[in-house]
Amino acid sequence: MRKHIITLLLALVFALSAQAQLPKVYDETIDPMAQIDQALTQAKQSGKYVVAQVGGNWCPWCLRFAQFVKNDTTIAQVIADNYVFIHVNYPQKGAAEPLLKRLGNPGRFGYPVLVVLNADGQVIHIQDSSFLESEKTYDAKKVLRFFKNWTPSAVQGKQ
Repeated sequence: MRKHIITLLLALVFALSAQAQLPKVYDETIDPMAQIDQALTQAKQSGKYVVAQVGGNWCPWCLRFAQFVKNDTTIAQVIADNYVFIHVNYPQKGAAEPLLKRLGNPGRFGYPVLVVLNADGQVIHIQDSSFLESEKTYDAKKVLRFFKNWTPSAVQGKQ
């Protein structure tokens, strides 16, 4: 019994230290509604869509996804060419209801969840990120396919 408890504690310490090594990407001090408005202004000016990665620094899979797309140069380039990509902090406490309503209630899929908005602010797709996972990371082919399938040119049929 004691051996099991020690093993469990070691596993917990390892998991927490692995999460602590990932950079925090969610700014908990900014108003997420204003953040979305600013991203939409940029998207409209540049002919892009907005992808809001909704989650928080409390979510290890959120931090993994942020690191994954940053480190994969092909995916990072598709994002840079087609999207204003933002990390929208989901406040675990407080008034999250207006934020979630604006984004089509994406929390039903868990976190992180990716919300694609056109430049007018309409939600055109909500992606459950669990379908992009592979074991303890993400599948590059699946993630790239998701981003390519929701570019402005793909949605508007201008490929």
